[in-house]
Amino acid sequence: MGKDIIKIILASENDKALWDSYVKEHKDATPYHTYAWKQAVEAAYGHGGYYFIAVVDRGKDSTRKAVGILPLIHLKIPFGRGALISLPFCDAAGPLSDNKDIEQQLITVALALGKEIGVNEIELRTSKSEFELKTDTSHVETHSLKVRMFLDLPDCPARIGSGGSEKLLKSFKSKLRSQIKKPEKDGLRFEWGDINKLDDYYKVFSINMKDLGSPVHSRMWFRSVLNFYADKVRMGLVYLEQQLISCGIILIVNNVVTIPWASTLRKYNHLSPNMMLYWNFLAFASDSGYARVDFGRSTPNEGTYKFKTQWGANPYPLHWHHIYVSKIKSIKKTNIQDTRSAKREIAANLWSKLPLCVANTLGARIRKYISL
Repeated sequence: MGKDIIKIILASENDKALWDSYVKEHKDATPYHTYAWKQAVEAAYGHGGYYFIAVVDRGKDSTRKAVGILPLIHLKIPFGRGALISLPFCDAAGPLSDNKDIEQQLITVALALGKEIGVNEIELRTSKSEFELKTDTSHVETHSLKVRMFLDLPDCPARIGSGGSEKLLKSFKSKLRSQIKKPEKDGLRFEWGDINKLDDYYKVFSINMKDLGSPVHSRMWFRSVLNFYADKVRMGLVYLEQQLISCGIILIVNNVVTIPWASTLRKYNHLSPNMMLYWNFLAFASDSGYARVDFGRSTPNEGTYKFKTQWGANPYPLHWHHIYVSKIKSIKKTNIQDTRSAKREIAANLWSKLPLCVANTLGARIRKYISL
């Protein structure tokens, strides 16, 4: 037999099963790699997805085997050329492949697409520190200011079933165990929700985003995520009597439970509802037999980072690679980050002062253009 011929194809709805089966088998896959993310982005925000699959071409054999994927969303912006991002609105995606040669082929196809549709750059959000780019026509800059926070869960003999959360709880220090138990003593309760609770969830989430000075995702965004992720998404809710005060969403892929969104109403922080929320997510992951929990993106040594480390989560660097489609001169980085941070702080302060109805209306309209 000769060497397999690798062919790069553009995935369609008919290739969803082939795509997701490859994601399911790859050790570096995130929940954002699944085809559902493309469906959610397109349904909620209208950005087109270009999902490339590297397949083994077996000629007369009608069976196709995937050996690599690269998901890309064309994030269009008003009066601009936009970018191809893998992927927007999440921490890490990027190419998955069986080897570096296939990875290079996928990126080469992405560069060709970028030139064809006229974007400024291709952004790959990954945990890989570098890619071997065999091109002289593009300039690459890598930003590594953020980390992902992972907690490896205790291994249990039964693995699936009861017992995992009990073992995890015993592994915590007494102070953390007391903090976990306190919300229940104060009358808080945890429930699992679904799309029928979306309005309640969105009210808490949008208030929290306004308080943080950040434009909020649209309600349609969360509806799309809940619809397309189906049994791979769960909503957690924390109540004080009949008042929802904290909420979050988890996504599941392979042996990892990921927490991309969690919010708490500030005036109830003294009751520590976020401790109840996160503990129930961890307990679910442990008792369901999952191996890791991904707490999501953080800036080292800031508040959310410290909150996650108390659970035993460890940091893993994120590397966001900006591949400029046309070769440009290297940008001097001196003080650029400081300037951007100062501008963001001013904007966040102004945004937090808007009336909630105004912040929600404006936020839902402009959030689709903010890739973070």
